[in-house]
Amino acid sequence: MRDILAKYLPSHAVEPVSELIKMNSVHLKIVNERVTRHGDYRRMPDGSQQITVNANLNKYRFLITTVHEIAHLVAFEKYGRAIKPHGAEWKFCFRNLMLPFIRPEIFPNALLPLIARHFKNPRASSDTDAQLSVALKSFDPENDKSYIFEIPMGALFRIYNGKTFKRGPRKIKRYECLEVDTGRIYLFQPNAEVQLIKA
Repeated sequence: MRDILAKYLPSHAVEPVSELIKMNSVHLKIVNERVTRHGDYRRMPDGSQQITVNANLNKYRFLITTVHEIAHLVAFEKYGRAIKPHGAEWKFCFRNLMLPFIRPEIFPNALLPLIARHFKNPRASSDTDAQLSVALKSFDPENDKSYIFEIPMGALFRIYNGKTFKRGPRKIKRYECLEVDTGRIYLFQPNAEVQLIKA
């Protein structure tokens, strides 16, 4: 297990993550990219526990996602299955499990203050924390995608499912964008990754 984890995690996180997995008797499955999620947790029909994490994540996002999913297991075991998946109990467990990892041997100095701020009140996805999400994505390999906030007003862009949109104005935190085929308005987080359609 440690040899596999070493390919995906910061080196100083391998041992403690391996211990977390062993201590909680969870099966970690590393899977191909899923566009809509970084990972998930489920209790299998035979009663065993499984978490899946996308193989394409950079090592810092892989670590956060793995701990996020283990926090679901810990919260359900401690507080019962009736709790909300990302409610107060999960937040408490996630914060406590992440604390030992928030140090300079594991995360770059540029990420540490953003991570510390995020974990005061962790959200269902680190992607909804735009500042942290953009900082984490800076460690991804280069790609041909742009963030919504980088796209000029009125420009056309495409999302992962092939739908085309026209970028509109920013409304408080999100951007209003018009779906070209239907004329419907959708709201996009500023850190949504999209493909700009060249004019």
